[in-house]
Amino acid sequence: METSQRDEQFYRSMVRMRAVETELLALSSAGQLRGSLHLAQGQEALPAGAGAALRKDDYVTATYRGHGYVLAKGGPLLPIIAEILGKAAGLGGGKGGKMHLFDLEYGILGTNGIVGAAVGTAAGAAWAAQLQKTDRVALTVCGDGALNQGHVSECMNMAVLYQLPLIILCENNLYSEMTPLSRSHGDVNLAGRAAGFGLNTAQVDGNDPEAVYQVMSEAVNRARTGGGPTFIEAATYRTIGHYQADSGIGYRTAEEVEAWRAKSPLDRWAAKLGKRAPAIAAEEQAAVRAVFEEALALPGPDPLAAGTQVFA
Repeated sequence: METSQRDEQFYRSMVRMRAVETELLALSSAGQLRGSLHLAQGQEALPAGAGAALRKDDYVTATYRGHGYVLAKGGPLLPIIAEILGKAAGLGGGKGGKMHLFDLEYGILGTNGIVGAAVGTAAGAAWAAQLQKTDRVALTVCGDGALNQGHVSECMNMAVLYQLPLIILCENNLYSEMTPLSRSHGDVNLAGRAAGFGLNTAQVDGNDPEAVYQVMSEAVNRARTGGGPTFIEAATYRTIGHYQADSGIGYRTAEEVEAWRAKSPLDRWAAKLGKRAPAIAAEEQAAVRAVFEEALALPGPDPLAAGTQVFA
């Protein structure tokens, strides 16, 4: 794909993510969406760039802030939105909800409400791909806080031991919920920690989808050809609170948030596309709005179906 085409793809993908999450926040604020809502505004470049480097059959697992990675894998939008809204037409019949999105057709093995748990799922998928002698790779997404979960260290060790086709993309947004990186990690060089286990490592500007795409493409090629696992530390920032009721201020200064907002990947790519950007944004926003209108009119799951889809 030509660079100019990829730039448009990145922008469309990021605008779509932002539009989806804007709609979700509005529904939550109106009391029409139950439970906690974890948004990724400001971090859209990561799923846009990472998703573009993967094949349809590659595996993906992500965090509870993982809407973007599911969207970036390219599946139909309606089943994704229907699942988030708790509708029977959703990916999981409306029973998994926004923290547990999966789509086996597109290799999505689940977003996960447990910090770091998605890493273990992806390590298992990578091991299965290796044993089956396929060239599929597994991408798992975690936050900086997940590195303090013991099983994440175990997975990194196992990935190196067996040279698994695993890519760990760590979204270093500087905070584990409300705790700054400096108060939860003895060494804030997260890629350095992974290097200690023997993983290939890279650090990247997580607000630049092209940079993310390039470093991901290298990691994917390495994994496909038997070169082992890679840990990517991506510097990014959520410009919204940890969840919908969090102002994001108090543990962070308004000045810090505004400084990162000025680095918005959407604004950077809109400037790059110039006059084409407004029309692209309007098209994507209208498409998302139409899907939400359709999804909101759908029925919820049948209570009698509660016992189905319990086991994989």
